[in-house]
Amino acid sequence: MTATAAGLPGARRLGFPTRFFYGFGSIAFGVKDNGFSYFLGFFYAQVVGLPAATVGLAIMFAFILDAFIDPIIGQLSDNTRSRWGRRHPFMYLSAVPVGASYLLLWNPPKGWEQGALVAYLVAVAILIRTFISCYEIPSAALASELTTDYDERTRLLSWRYLFGWVGGLAMYGLALFVFLKPDAAHPVGQLNPAGYARYGLFAGGLMIFAILVTSIGTHKEIPKLRAPPHARVSLGQLSREMFGTLANRTFLFILSSSFFYAMGIGLGFSINLYFSTYFWEFSSFQIGLFTPSSLAAAILAFAIAPRIAQRFDKKPAAMVLIPLGLLILVAPVILRLMGMFLPNGSAALYPTIWILNVFGVGLGITGSILFTSMIADVVEDSELKTGRRQEGLFFAAAAFINKAVSGMGIFTSGMIISAIHFPKNVKPGEVPPETLRALGLTYLPVQFVLYGLTVLLLMGYRISRSSHEETLRKLAAAADLVVEGEPASTQAKLS
Repeated sequence: MTATAAGLPGARRLGFPTRFFYGFGSIAFGVKDNGFSYFLGFFYAQVVGLPAATVGLAIMFAFILDAFIDPIIGQLSDNTRSRWGRRHPFMYLSAVPVGASYLLLWNPPKGWEQGALVAYLVAVAILIRTFISCYEIPSAALASELTTDYDERTRLLSWRYLFGWVGGLAMYGLALFVFLKPDAAHPVGQLNPAGYARYGLFAGGLMIFAILVTSIGTHKEIPKLRAPPHARVSLGQLSREMFGTLANRTFLFILSSSFFYAMGIGLGFSINLYFSTYFWEFSSFQIGLFTPSSLAAAILAFAIAPRIAQRFDKKPAAMVLIPLGLLILVAPVILRLMGMFLPNGSAALYPTIWILNVFGVGLGITGSILFTSMIADVVEDSELKTGRRQEGLFFAAAAFINKAVSGMGIFTSGMIISAIHFPKNVKPGEVPPETLRALGLTYLPVQFVLYGLTVLLLMGYRISRSSHEETLRKLAAAADLVVEGEPASTQAKLS
């Protein structure tokens, strides 16, 4: 903790067990997010046989519809009173439904017509994402409750991102090396339908385990967390408070920035398997070996994010790191389109892209950690202005944007695949060169626009280290006035 932060309300350093158990639960979100981003669109288009554009549209619709549930979950958790606090009841109760619904997603009924399969995809996608929200939103809100310290939040969220990436990457590697193995009928492992069923079973079990471990591991922190007001709150009042809180100017800017950032991430993840399989013609084994590359990236981000946050304010650091990470990742595609990169099959091609992936993804994760930490810092800014502390609502709104527009990213990838007439059930090396060129020429401009808007809108975020610490001092002073006998209206406002 910095010297200037010492003594500020709630600005405490957390021990290793708290950081570890808080972060561990994000394995569940990482598994789900990895599956949706890397495999879901590919599975339903290339294996189940639905049109790519239809799959993208179905997933986007499910994301958007489900996203409207998130603010309700956030508001409910903010106002829940129980002997287990505000967040933990939701976390405990979500574990088994999360795992069961994820299993259903990868086991679509056989023999159904196309329209029925699309409806099944939408329904189950909504189901799994709703249940994971019941865990993820209350869990994410704990970051603002456990500590108010500007730097400690970044350290805490670094653990969350580390476990999220470890969980997702471990499941990704298992999928490619263990579950999606080639056989006589399916020489390309990614096209083996039986492997996806086994993957869904194992992944669902892992998600249940992660949620229960983090809920039990952070249970001891419940007495130290904030409790909601004792007064009963009507549905109308909840709605008015929700819209009043979300009108915070700084939050609106970071929320808008998050809109385009999540859309770019969703697009990049969902189309990645097309680039790996067809553009670079990597084998399933080689694609699986990107797992340690991305794991190294997550460890890199875990190590440098807290140090960067201590040396620089979060906003300018994120504005540099996020687009820089994208540029490193797409540089090989740009050079290939210009005829200046290694040919497919070259011995140096795979290790070159592997190393670039470490730094590109690492910088992107670091930027994301800072981004999420900035959202946590809005909580006190809003509390000072409204008298309400609503961590769940802020993280629910961020989740709303991430779900809705990452779905749009997947939809956009489906539209790109459809627009360039990418063939179905085709093997690597059989895609026409002009189709692969169209893939790169369509993908790159879209990403540059999305990431450019991300950085532009982030400029409207106004919270810095010094302003955050000043906000904490004002909140402490206001609380002292209440203790010394301020009117009941002030007491109610600050409760």
